[in-house]
Amino acid sequence: MQLTSEALHDHQVAAGWQATVDQFFDSPKGQQLSQYLQQRLDAGAVIFPPEPLRALRLTPPESVRVVILGQDPYHGRGQAEGLAFSVAPGVRLPPSLQNIFKEMQRDLGVPFPPFPDPGGSLVKWATHGVLLLNTCLTVEEGQAASHSGKGWELLTDAIIRQVAEGDKPVVFMLWGSHAQSKRALIPQDRGHLVLTSNHPSPLSALRPPVPFIGNGHFSQAQAFRKQLGL
Repeated sequence: MQLTSEALHDHQVAAGWQATVDQFFDSPKGQQLSQYLQQRLDAGAVIFPPEPLRALRLTPPESVRVVILGQDPYHGRGQAEGLAFSVAPGVRLPPSLQNIFKEMQRDLGVPFPPFPDPGGSLVKWATHGVLLLNTCLTVEEGQAASHSGKGWELLTDAIIRQVAEGDKPVVFMLWGSHAQSKRALIPQDRGHLVLTSNHPSPLSALRPPVPFIGNGHFSQAQAFRKQLGL
């Protein structure tokens, strides 16, 4: 599945995000992004995922309890499904997602999910309050970061701000330098728990300064929410 012109112009998301999304797409930068994506589609480009705003449809702002921030979607055919780090059921687990499951197993004793269903699909996370947000929401086949800097970042920064300026404490998991660069969007006086480490990619998961494997983020998030009585 890939992005279509019809899906490109479908901005229906959970009600609590709609004003933020509409404001972006009504802005000059949002219109410029839409035009760029339409031009690439008209030129025959294969763009993933088929539903770029899926995370905002499945996880309403009032339900967000954890934010996991990725960079851009998987660029292999059949992988990206509109949720950071997630792949459709039955798709081979990408290395980063394997490491996420490894750390959950090490940290919480949670076994790998059954394959093929749900396999690497994190839809259940999304429907239970985990906002799986990439900072850039589309990519062209075989070209990592090909749509970075085209405008998506303005929308996703606004989404991060909306969550961070809300009235309830949220856990932010910022893995890798790109995600950590968004730390400035999160006020320090709202009681949020901000967890940082290396990215789960095999290139950095075991390296200093803070290896992903062994970071203990999942148990820290669990303890934080229990402390709040949640």
